[in-house]
Amino acid sequence: MLRPSLYFEDFEVGQQFVTPARTIGEAEIATFAGLSGDFNPIHTDAAFASNTPFGQRLAHGLLGLSVMTGLSNRLGLWESCTVALLGIEEWRFIQPIFAGDTVHATIEITETRATRDGLRGVIGRRYSLVNQRDATVQQGSLPLMVTRRP
Repeated sequence: MLRPSLYFEDFEVGQQFVTPARTIGEAEIATFAGLSGDFNPIHTDAAFASNTPFGQRLAHGLLGLSVMTGLSNRLGLWESCTVALLGIEEWRFIQPIFAGDTVHATIEITETRATRDGLRGVIGRRYSLVNQRDATVQQGSLPLMVTRRP
């Protein structure tokens, strides 16, 4: 369900949000390889990948991260309040994502603090990307600078 964009004052430590889900298919993996230039055979060569411990091609880790940010934006929470993404912190690729996996993200607000000048705020956001088997496949933090209420 799309929510109205929030301001810094609307976020509280401990708030949790769950995104819609999305299935990652072969087309997304191939398109990401083309966009990124990452044609590592673990992503693009079925014969090669069949001889790895995974037994099949994997989605790029950064494809999972990119899909997760898109799912997060579908919530509509920070579309009009975003000033800047401040980083990707302690990101972990815990399990592989395969073509056909359906993922969603959970987001927890871990910090709220005003900037030094008090004109904006920073919210700490802890993300978990979760597949259809309820396994966390990626996890980390993406702090965001946001506007304050006018």
